[in-house]
Amino acid sequence: MSVRLIVRTFSELCITVGALIILFVVYVLVWTGVKAAGATEGQIDGLQDRWARGAVSAPAPAVSPSSSPTTDAPASTAPAPPMPAAYPDGKAFAMLYIPRLGKGWEWPILENTKVRTLQKGLGHYRGTASLGATGNFAVAGHRRTYGDPFKDFPKLRPGDAVIVTDGTTWFTYRIDKNPYRTVPSDTGVIDPVPRKSGFDGPGRYLTLTTCDPEWGSSHRLIAWAHLDETRPVTDGRPAAFHS
Repeated sequence: MSVRLIVRTFSELCITVGALIILFVVYVLVWTGVKAAGATEGQIDGLQDRWARGAVSAPAPAVSPSSSPTTDAPASTAPAPPMPAAYPDGKAFAMLYIPRLGKGWEWPILENTKVRTLQKGLGHYRGTASLGATGNFAVAGHRRTYGDPFKDFPKLRPGDAVIVTDGTTWFTYRIDKNPYRTVPSDTGVIDPVPRKSGFDGPGRYLTLTTCDPEWGSSHRLIAWAHLDETRPVTDGRPAAFHS
């Protein structure tokens, strides 16, 4: 094989690899955003349609786990702890707004944090508190790709408003500290009283989580907030939208 043929073959291989890399970058930077925009708009339209018809996705009633007593041991008289309420799996049930991240920043919240779910919006961690309830209402979102919902997550500051509505009530949470960086295995950040949050007892909390660094997933960024105000949707938008 001649040197010229080897060089030409190598050059063609480099061009092919380069084209594939460019296509992959376009997919990550552009196409996932296009897909997310369509999926997110569909979720928002669906929510608004249900709300216009007076249908609100409320969490199912909490059910305590039960066990049948045996003849070998008496039944316990202590009540079993209630299971967390659950929203319809994979369905959008609320809208979340963070004025700090932009005037038009709005994303639907769906139940669960599966890969396919987070391609349509933000995801509520199953098993964490329902919206506005005592405990920790925890939500995850992509930092990059699929619309980049939490691209500017590091900009969050104490006092910033995180506003959520389920179609009947506005819930305004306030960020308590700058974003906290941790590892994916640190699940205590979404505990009912999240570890490292500074909260020292039960309350009505919200946790936001996303990946870090911006184009990686070796760590997580966490933002914690407490419930500051609730008001009926019929009273209009909270003042926090303009603060």
